[in-house]
Amino acid sequence: MTSELRTEADGPESKVQDLGGNSPDETEEKEEEFEKEDERRSENEGVIGRGTWLDRVAKEIVEREKRLGRNLTRIRVESGLGASGIPHIGSLGDAARAYGVKMALEEAGFQSELIAYSDDMDALRKVPAGLPSWLEGEIGKPVSEIRDPFDCHGSYGAHMSGLLIEGLEALRLSYIFQSGYEAYKKGLLLKEIDLILKDAKRIGEKIEEMTGQTKFEETLPYFPRCAKCGRLNVAHADGYDPSTKKVHYRCVGDEIGKKWIEGCGYEGYADITKGEGKLSWKVEFAARWAALDIRYEAHGKELRDSVKINDWVCENVLGFPPPYHVVYELFQDKSGRKISKSTGNLVTPQKWLSLASPKTLLLFYFKRIIGSRNISEEDIPSYMEEYDQLEDLYFGKVREPNKMKEIRLKGIYYYVNLRNPPQKPSQHVPYNLLAELATVAPPEDPEGYIAKRLLQYRVIREVDADVKARIRYAINWSKEFSIKQEHVELSERERNAIRELSSLLSKKSPHCEPQEVQSLIFETARNNGIEPSQWFKLLYKILLGIDRGPRLGNYICDVGLERVRERLNLALN
Repeated sequence: MTSELRTEADGPESKVQDLGGNSPDETEEKEEEFEKEDERRSENEGVIGRGTWLDRVAKEIVEREKRLGRNLTRIRVESGLGASGIPHIGSLGDAARAYGVKMALEEAGFQSELIAYSDDMDALRKVPAGLPSWLEGEIGKPVSEIRDPFDCHGSYGAHMSGLLIEGLEALRLSYIFQSGYEAYKKGLLLKEIDLILKDAKRIGEKIEEMTGQTKFEETLPYFPRCAKCGRLNVAHADGYDPSTKKVHYRCVGDEIGKKWIEGCGYEGYADITKGEGKLSWKVEFAARWAALDIRYEAHGKELRDSVKINDWVCENVLGFPPPYHVVYELFQDKSGRKISKSTGNLVTPQKWLSLASPKTLLLFYFKRIIGSRNISEEDIPSYMEEYDQLEDLYFGKVREPNKMKEIRLKGIYYYVNLRNPPQKPSQHVPYNLLAELATVAPPEDPEGYIAKRLLQYRVIREVDADVKARIRYAINWSKEFSIKQEHVELSERERNAIRELSSLLSKKSPHCEPQEVQSLIFETARNNGIEPSQWFKLLYKILLGIDRGPRLGNYICDVGLERVRERLNLALN
């Protein structure tokens, strides 16, 4: 990517759509309101594109671009790739959702590109959990100038960016990669840096007005890289000469990552044409939006103030209308804590994709953008199940009475499959069943054992590539997690039937005959006046957390009578 990508701005308009939420209750409320509003709009105005939030955002981007009178030959969307720590699901989610908007723009007939911009010129602010302690000595240095602690990439920054790129490629998302470090070194942002530094006094005053932060009234919004100690952020820039394109600075020290880092005392000049420093986040977004002609970028609520300032700089200093924004909340772990690189409570894309299909991750991203989201690998089975349900709806195997909702869900499936859905549905094998079989499969050939059982149960017609992948996912998952037994409401008649079946199974030899066990199931249904279909459905719910499944006699003998009795007795409690 070069500076030839630049286009001139045509207007000062900005737009932000806040789709954030707060508490889980408010999130649920907002999601329902959002869906109902979409349904009302669709009924009154007709369905937008495929009926998803991606289509609505794409429509608003296009309408805004038309009002601005800008060229619509190519509409660029951007996602920033953090390079300061191990990438997590949220990091990849920024890029994946931006790609979703790109697809919606293309669905509407416009050419679009995703710019994946790596913040690998940023300084290392703290050492993420699990990384070596020697990195403490690198605090403040650009991550692209710190050696890779894993010794497999050219730098720390290249390693972290590489992990995110791996995730994008595993999801089969096309993108144009732009290294921030290279952007500074090659002068891609040079015009914008020059304009910002020339207008630094007005910018500093505006930052103080908008946030109360006075720092940039005293220093330039530019962090020189100290020529002596090699650190960013610790050298304060106090003057800029437009004729030489150099910034004067003193390395006096500053707080980085809530810790004071002492400066080395050096005084010198940083040449902006050689990438000897970088812009503060308070203005850097604006510079790259203008330089790369970005028309859309979402951001988390924690960056709201920074984005407001960048929008102002974009309009009033660079003369470029800032991108259309969507504001979202961050992903959380199961305890409700923000997923963070520094604390290490991460769900990484690599880990997720070893346990579930890429389509489940895209479904997680595209399903909605409203409110905070809790995420855990432990819940993988439910995501796999949800994708199968969506596929059944798309192919008409199940019906959704709400027509607008059906259109929206089919639209999500369409985008999850990257606008190229399969000709027919895949073979749906309950993930819970696979995970349970994985726990009893012989270690020498677990995949072969599970595949053979699925054929015997008549759950599948053949062992195709998709089935093999699902088996591998479940084997990996079962090494760390176990199926949670759902609470099932039981009538007294059902309780008696469960007690009876458990008792009968306790009298059988561990090497049981499947047909004999199948007969016992029917016998307990008859003895307790329960319809066999309802009885089997109840047992599937108790044993596997699903409504239907394999031939139970075979399954029970495979996983073991004691294991089954434990689940039956647990259901009674």
